[in-house]
Amino acid sequence: MKFDYDLFVIGGGSGGVRASRMAAMTGARVALAEEDRMGGTCVIRGCIPKKLMVYASQFSENFLDAPGYGWTIPGTPSFDWPSFIANKDREIARLEGIYIRNVKSAGVTIFSDRALFEDEHTLLLVNAQRRVTAEKILIATGNRPTREMGTSHLIPGGDLCITSNEVFHLGKLPRRILVAGGGYIALEFAHIFHGLGSHVTLVYRGEKPLRGFDNDMRDALLESMTARGLDVLLGCEFTKVEKQGDCLHAETSKGAIIECDQILLAIGRQPNTDGLHVEKAGVALGKKGEVAVDGYSQTSAPHIYAIGDVTNRLQLTPVAIHEAMCFVETAFKGNPTKPDHVNVPSAVFTTPELAVVGMSEEKALGMGHSVDIYKSHFRPLLHTLGGRPVRTLMKMVVDAWTDKVLGVHIFGDHAAEIIQLAAVALKMGATKAQFDATVALHPTAAEELVTMRTKSYSKGPG
Repeated sequence: MKFDYDLFVIGGGSGGVRASRMAAMTGARVALAEEDRMGGTCVIRGCIPKKLMVYASQFSENFLDAPGYGWTIPGTPSFDWPSFIANKDREIARLEGIYIRNVKSAGVTIFSDRALFEDEHTLLLVNAQRRVTAEKILIATGNRPTREMGTSHLIPGGDLCITSNEVFHLGKLPRRILVAGGGYIALEFAHIFHGLGSHVTLVYRGEKPLRGFDNDMRDALLESMTARGLDVLLGCEFTKVEKQGDCLHAETSKGAIIECDQILLAIGRQPNTDGLHVEKAGVALGKKGEVAVDGYSQTSAPHIYAIGDVTNRLQLTPVAIHEAMCFVETAFKGNPTKPDHVNVPSAVFTTPELAVVGMSEEKALGMGHSVDIYKSHFRPLLHTLGGRPVRTLMKMVVDAWTDKVLGVHIFGDHAAEIIQLAAVALKMGATKAQFDATVALHPTAAEELVTMRTKSYSKGPG
C-alpha cells in the first residue's frame, strides 16, 4: 500500500515538533497536525509563560532586600498586569514563530487542524474534511487540566473557576485568589500571585503539598509559605463554589467559606485522548485515558507510537523531547532505543525554588537501601544584608554500603540551576567521596553540596 506520508505526528508540542523535525531530516515524508498553537503546553500555556511570571513575581522581594544593599527606591513600586501580559504574549508569539519555521524548514507539512483516527493508517483532518494516510503515526497530544473537583463526587461550580490554561490571559490581576491543589502547578502559581501582590489562599486535601517529594523538602516549603503570609488550608477540599455578586464563594469540607475574585484549579491533568478514536486503530488506553506504551514508546498497534504527557510517564518537557529522539532512532534509524527515565532532574519554581534529582529518602528506604543522610540548613549570603529570614536546605541521600549518591534535594534560591549539574554527577554514578573530593567554589550556595561532611543520621529499610 502506498501512503501519503511515512510519518504523521498528531500534536505540535515540544515532543511532536522534535520528532517531526528529526524524522524529516532522515529523508522521511512527514506531516504534523496541530489544532491550536504550535509549541504546545510548554511554550504556549506552561513552562515558558509561567517562568516569565515567576520572574515578574520575584521583583517584589528584590525591592524588599534592596535597602540593605544601599539602594533607595523612590516611591512605592507598582506592578502593571496588562503591560506584563502584553510583553509576555509578544514573546510567546515570537517563540511560536520559531517553532513553525524550524518545522517547515525541515520539510515537514503542517496542518492547522484536528486529526482523528479513522482506521489503523488513516486520519481525518476535521476542519478540512480531508483524509490522509501514513505508514507510521506518532501520538503526541499532551494533556490538559481537569475541572473535576471532589474525591467522592463531582461538586458544582467548576465552570466558575479557571485553570492553568486561562490564568495567562486574565484581564486584570486578582486582588484575592484561591488556588486549589498541592502539586507543582498549584504551588508555583500560589507563589506567583503572592509575589505580584494578590492575597493567596491554597486549599489542598492532603496532609502537606508536593506528594512524592522528599518529606524534609515538603516541610521546608510549607514553613516558608506560612512565613511569607500565604494562607494554607490542608486536609480539606471544596464542597461548593458559587458566584455572589462580583465575588466567588468557595465552601470547604471543614466548613470554611472563602470569598475571592478568582479560583484557580490545579488539581490534576488528564491525557488528551478523548475523541481521538484511537480504538479504531487498535491502540489501547490505560486507566486514566493515557496511551499505553512499551519501553520503546510503541503502542499496542506496532506502527503507532506515543510520547510525552499523553503517555502519563514523566510529565516534563525535556522528557518528551528525549522520548522523541529515542522514537526517531527506533522507528527511522534502525537503532532501537529506550527512553531513560532514571535520575531526571525536576524543579518547582516557587520562591525560593525546590529542585531534586534522584530518590527521596522515603523512596530509597522503600526500595531496600540503607541510607546515610547529609543535610545543610543555612542562611544564604544573598539574604544577610536584606534582613529577611530566608533559609536554604540541602539534602543528600547516600547508599550506606556503596557510598553512591542516590538523591540530591535543594530548597533555596537558584536551586534549579544548581540541580542541573548535580544531575550530571548522579547520571555518572558519583559517590559521596567524589562529591567530597571536589574543590568548592566559594562563596556560593552550591558549594554546600561538596562540603557536607557530617552525617545527620543513618537509616535502614523498614
